[in-house]
Amino acid sequence: MRTTIVILSVDEAPMLAYSLPAARLQQDADVVVVDNACTDATAALAHQHGARLLRTRHRLSYAEAMNFGLSELTAPAVLILNADCFPEPGFLAAARPHLDLDGVGSVAGKLLRAPRAVGDEPALGIDAAGMYVNRRRRNGLVGHGRASSSFSRTAECFGADGACALYRREVLEACALSPAAGGLPEVFDEDMALWATDADLAWRARLLGYRCVYEPAAVARHVRTYSPSTRAGVSEAHRELQFRNRYLMWVKNETRAGLLRDLPLIGAHELAALGYVLVRERHLLRGYRAAWTALPAARRRRAEVQARRVVERVSFGLQAPE
Repeated sequence: MRTTIVILSVDEAPMLAYSLPAARLQQDADVVVVDNACTDATAALAHQHGARLLRTRHRLSYAEAMNFGLSELTAPAVLILNADCFPEPGFLAAARPHLDLDGVGSVAGKLLRAPRAVGDEPALGIDAAGMYVNRRRRNGLVGHGRASSSFSRTAECFGADGACALYRREVLEACALSPAAGGLPEVFDEDMALWATDADLAWRARLLGYRCVYEPAAVARHVRTYSPSTRAGVSEAHRELQFRNRYLMWVKNETRAGLLRDLPLIGAHELAALGYVLVRERHLLRGYRAAWTALPAARRRRAEVQARRVVERVSFGLQAPE
């Protein structure tokens, strides 16, 4: 299955210098670089490595820039790849066959935590063996921080982490939200901008009946910016956005059956979260306010998502066994 690897750069030429060669080594694949109004050597590197270049006119959010890039793709499979993620040779050869299975819409590889783009240092452990959304509706990375040798079996998971996610293109098209006036179809929710947009996409795919498979033989190294192990060093603004986006994702994708089943768990978690915010991170109170402000748009999107869904209740907590 022919695959397009799409890499977004936001002045990330130092990372592209390593992710582009890694992408070019994948079989039956072409590479597209989305240049998000970069002022560095992104364009030169794309040309040097034979990648197709798509340039935005001005700096866009992650979601906007990715929607721009995805709208230009025609291959039957798409690998969404961060500039700071480096797939090992054979990544696609291991992951792609799962897309031929009935009902499989995406594949998550085994991402290993890399201390930097280049070097002989061993991986710091697992970065992500897929993503989860649990019954409390908390999203996160499966296996983050565990030993690199763990999570060695193929299994179903909730979704693929956006740093390196393989999708059938028809699934991305089916998940896309209707654009605003004059805009492009929104594979990634542009109101969310960045954090949790991958979990939101995975949830929408599951509502449409598509499964995600975790394949441990598809290995990539990732220099992650935001994770449970790096959260303390992330700006308050980004933590607030992540906090807000979880509620927007929930409002848009939750089903009545799922809510009725898990309401006690969700309620207990939200009370605990509020207590944590009040004691430890009071700046996240702004996240509640921001979620409330964005609620009308999220409810409009919810109407579209729920009108399309084909399942009554999504299975949460799916992850490969260790």
